[in-house]
Amino acid sequence: MGKLTNFSPTFPMFPGDAALVTPSDVITFNPSVLYIGGTGNVRVLTAQGTDIVFSAIPAGFILPVQVIQVFATNTTVTSIARIY
Repeated sequence: MGKLTNFSPTFPMFPGDAALVTPSDVITFNPSVLYIGGTGNVRVLTAQGTDIVFSAIPAGFILPVQVIQVFATNTTVTSIARIY
């Protein structure tokens, strides 16, 4: 069996925990991917420093980008959890 490889230097192959996220224009956290429970838009700051709005995200979607902040401004999705 081949060796499992983690292509990201900061995100574990098998995350060890999850936490609910309350969108905030000031609070940041360690790099995480997001689970989106309710449809809408989400504005995030990526681990690389990009401020971006992802639009029309469906319920039950995992956003496969490492983020360090979920902004309250321009975020309409609900039930957000970060996986880290």
